[in-house]
Amino acid sequence: MKDFKKYYIIPAPPVELYAALTNPATMQLWTGAPAIMSTEPGSEFSMWDDNIAGKNLEFEEGKKIVQQWYFGEEEETPSIVTLKLHEHAQGSSVELRHTNIPDEAYDDITEGWTDVYFAALLEFYTD
Repeated sequence: MKDFKKYYIIPAPPVELYAALTNPATMQLWTGAPAIMSTEPGSEFSMWDDNIAGKNLEFEEGKKIVQQWYFGEEEETPSIVTLKLHEHAQGSSVELRHTNIPDEAYDDITEGWTDVYFAALLEFYTD
């Protein structure tokens, strides 16, 4: 199991970005696929045609999202994604921390964060 941490700059204020990450209709706009999402802790979510799915653990409106991501069979040690949103001169600084990534999925997951997930958000806010 491996951990990944990276910062991304998104040209939108934290409150607006938080809504894009938690509102299923807005998520569909930037992902291009239907999304299931609720800000109710314990609820399940999915996006990108179930390519990303898991359980919502914690929310702090406009500031923080914590999720457990599923990888096939349930792992003994859950894979946890924490997104912290901070104000930045260019919009928002997003602190991503993804822990307990299965070794065999690490390269795909870390590339996916930059090349798919955050690339889609950047495109959404810069078009």
